[in-house]
Amino acid sequence: MSKFRLALIQLAVSASKPDNLARAARLVKEAASKGANIVALPECFNSPYGTSYFPEYAEAIPGPSTDALVKSAKDSGVFLIGGSIPEKDGDKIYNTCTVYNPNGEMIAKHRKMHLFDIDVPGKIRFQESETLSPGNSFTVFDTPYCKVGIGICYDIRFAEMAQIYGKKGCQLLVYPGAFNMTTGPAHWELLQRARAIDNQLYIAAVSPARDEKASYVAWGHSSVVSPWGEVVATTEHEECIVYTEIDPSYVEQIRNQIPVSVQRRKDIYSVEEK
Repeated sequence: MSKFRLALIQLAVSASKPDNLARAARLVKEAASKGANIVALPECFNSPYGTSYFPEYAEAIPGPSTDALVKSAKDSGVFLIGGSIPEKDGDKIYNTCTVYNPNGEMIAKHRKMHLFDIDVPGKIRFQESETLSPGNSFTVFDTPYCKVGIGICYDIRFAEMAQIYGKKGCQLLVYPGAFNMTTGPAHWELLQRARAIDNQLYIAAVSPARDEKASYVAWGHSSVVSPWGEVVATTEHEECIVYTEIDPSYVEQIRNQIPVSVQRRKDIYSVEEK
């Protein structure tokens, strides 16, 4: 497995869906021109983030937003992780990430499993479950470089999910997310580093750019963390593209140096089940 270049697009999202789609396509093309092999967009890249916006901006898959992603992946010749969009399916709405190969074919679809329902007194209350339904499946896709697992935002708080992805052979987990000004400074980097160290793999988390005038203000700080727990690439809160080199062989190196998995610690996990 060879090294590859990952690009995280910290997109400035507006209330105009056509503008968001055009802006995303332009930045995907820019990332590809600078050597990116896999490109990721943030959570809710096509719409403002908020329970009042989800029904208004929701669309079926395929639809205008995913059609734009198909074209963008094909035109740019990259694996494209399409952040997420509000997906309408019958009478339900999901927070959904779609993934495309360089031919523009959809190769994965992840519906956010753990809905963002929090209540921090005096700071923030947000209930995705007021309008969204949860997904119920894990999402893994193959590339010539490594196997990749997908989660969306709040999914990163659930260690078991990342552990399952690790056991499925993933060496990179990508979380499009939109942490806020309360949970962002407290937990955004901490959770990425924890999941990376727990599972000895790369973690990438990609946020929208911060808009102080929005009803929901994103933290930003899109980042990549190595299997050693180091933040190897990050940014502040403005719109930008974060680039980093991912080395799958480094995952194996770390796992051999500090064996913690069941498969590698046969001295400990060799008791027969009775």
